[in-house]
Amino acid sequence: MIGQRDVFGPAVPRNLVDVLRAWWLVGRARGVMLPGGWLFPGQDPVNPLTARQLNRAFHSAREAAGIDKPANLHTLRHCFATHLLERKVDIRLIQVLLGHKKLDTTARYSRVDSRTLRAVKSPLEHLPTP
Repeated sequence: MIGQRDVFGPAVPRNLVDVLRAWWLVGRARGVMLPGGWLFPGQDPVNPLTARQLNRAFHSAREAAGIDKPANLHTLRHCFATHLLERKVDIRLIQVLLGHKKLDTTARYSRVDSRTLRAVKSPLEHLPTP
């Protein structure tokens, strides 16, 4: 059932669960979503939204937002991982959230912002001065 946090896991914030619940209720009221059906139904509500439909929706939203930079659905995944890294979330946790088997795959997301690099203090700076 929508709204049970366990369904989405810890990576989905409570306010987003509330938005998804509202989405489900409106869709049910309009007859777009079938009982026990998909949260994101396709053109035929018996089937889920296809990757192609999602891709088209993404590009339409990108254009409507006036974003000219090249972007695709994988860009969202990359941004998600990058924001977690910038918030100092352990890369092994990000690996699990992204469903990667190998840490090397997750490490591709770890391009480091130059400001973050400049802020790092060397362990040598913590040595006592004579």
